[in-house]
Amino acid sequence: MKYFLNSYLAMFVFASACADKPASAVDDKPNVIIVITDDQGYGDLGHTGNSIIQTPAIDKFASESVSLTNYHVGTTCAPTRAGFMTGRNCNRNGVWHTIMGASMLNKGEVTMADVFKENGYATGMFGKWHLGDNHPFRPHDRGFEEAFYHGGGGVGQTPDYWNNDYFDDTYFRNGVPEKQIGYCTDVWFDEAMKFIENKKEEPFFCYLSLNAPHGPYNVPKAYYEQYKDETAITEMQKRFYGMITNIDDNFARLTKQLNDLGIADNTILIFTTDNGTARGYKQDKKTGKYYGYNAGMRGTKSSEYDGGHRVPFIIKWPNGGLTGGKKLTALTAHVDLLPTLTTLTGQEFNSLKTLDGTDISDYLLGKSDLSDRYLVTDTQRVPWPVKGKNSCVMEGDWRLINGVELYNVSEDPGQENNLADQFSDRVLAMNAFYETWWEDVIKETKFSVIELGQDSLDVITCHDARAIDKYPPWNQSLIRKGAPMEPAKFTVNFVADGKYQFDLMRWPEESGLALGTAVYDTVPATAYTDKRIAGEAMRFQKAYLKIGDAQYETTLNNDSQSATMTADVALGETELLAYFDMEDGTSCNAFYVYVRKMDE
Repeated sequence: MKYFLNSYLAMFVFASACADKPASAVDDKPNVIIVITDDQGYGDLGHTGNSIIQTPAIDKFASESVSLTNYHVGTTCAPTRAGFMTGRNCNRNGVWHTIMGASMLNKGEVTMADVFKENGYATGMFGKWHLGDNHPFRPHDRGFEEAFYHGGGGVGQTPDYWNNDYFDDTYFRNGVPEKQIGYCTDVWFDEAMKFIENKKEEPFFCYLSLNAPHGPYNVPKAYYEQYKDETAITEMQKRFYGMITNIDDNFARLTKQLNDLGIADNTILIFTTDNGTARGYKQDKKTGKYYGYNAGMRGTKSSEYDGGHRVPFIIKWPNGGLTGGKKLTALTAHVDLLPTLTTLTGQEFNSLKTLDGTDISDYLLGKSDLSDRYLVTDTQRVPWPVKGKNSCVMEGDWRLINGVELYNVSEDPGQENNLADQFSDRVLAMNAFYETWWEDVIKETKFSVIELGQDSLDVITCHDARAIDKYPPWNQSLIRKGAPMEPAKFTVNFVADGKYQFDLMRWPEESGLALGTAVYDTVPATAYTDKRIAGEAMRFQKAYLKIGDAQYETTLNNDSQSATMTADVALGETELLAYFDMEDGTSCNAFYVYVRKMDE
């Protein structure tokens, strides 16, 4: 999911002064609501040309708003969210992957929520965060006064509450588990709408970040049945489309609420997505037939071609003149949002770090055109970013892919006709930009550091371990399968010295399951939901803990929930490794590690 972007390499200070703001932004700060979906591509909407999908509310919204039709993000979710929140390339800020310790936003980054909160806005986020589940990365550590979210990068992933499956789940309210009744998307909209109702008398920033239509493709039966007789899409696409129609129904509820509360005119409402489609366009490998719709683009989620990162962006603000169904075609990106929204809302924003985005507010408002610019997106999904990997350099309608393929998407949206030989000077110029860009970006690249000891209990999971050769078990189905994981380190910082207890576990604490047990709480699949598989038994004989140069070990009882060790730990940053020897001699990383600061 990968990771994105740049437009200007020089370090600069951006200051938004009220003198150039729309009068309404100075005198009556507009509210800001961002609705961002997960894995929904440009072609997964009716108004962009999909003749099957049912999205009447979002289509109507687009007809009343301003759309950016050449708008780009990262190619996967966490990198996009990192760029969105900071205005900075994900390779700069620690989020070049979705797992493996590279989906946690560096502590030193200033987020959009930090800026809005500092400037007097109430701030709330609801749904998918995916920028870290530990101190100091959680949404309520990063400027959101109210946060209600699931763990990891999706409902049912390893850091999420055990057995969450989209229905009647337990989510985290400012870090505290809380049981809910209902379908996940309905819950996120309900919570966001409560926040809006409670904050309607003051300016607010609401970040409604959905996990749908990300897999697993579990959807209420009624939404699947809206598509069950469609022959032009696959069975899984019927679920995927149903998830999007559910989003659309909830979006209709949201826009109605804004009108009913009388705050729609002075609310900046944005609808967008985080990467190209994951399921909306698929080829049958046996027949070669394509199912679904991709707006004529090449590539889907995680691709460096446009289908991987060109997504819808729709913005409406009646008081600011952002209405009328206008379409703007200049090259823009998610990293533009922080400098742009601070200008539109009359806030001061001073960045002491290189911004990859630029303020496009005058372009949105019809006051000026955008200057020529370069942008870069790439797909890393590796332990450490690799120069040139799955890269796309963009300039207007031009795309340089992996340094050697050149396309003009205004004439060739499917990126089939490589023009590199005909425009060699352009290839040289775009590659020269990339060389300078990469040199600047990689200087800032670093792993994020989990902080331990700030609370009485911290939980770290194998989802965030810095695995090298293979992906860790990043979702609960993989935890259930019980395949051994190669031991992998965490980078941690103990914020207080003293005695700590470490509980190494195969199952999460809330499951109540012992180390060596199997679990048989299976749930059968339906036409509209996945099955829940059994949990295989793993048998362990010894546990190990390494903190820096210190090593601890203990024998264990497979009928106990954890292997427990205590250690006197010094203040400061170090590496932590927690793993088991299995009875067959195989080493396996602990899937969950519970860290407790003990009273002296």
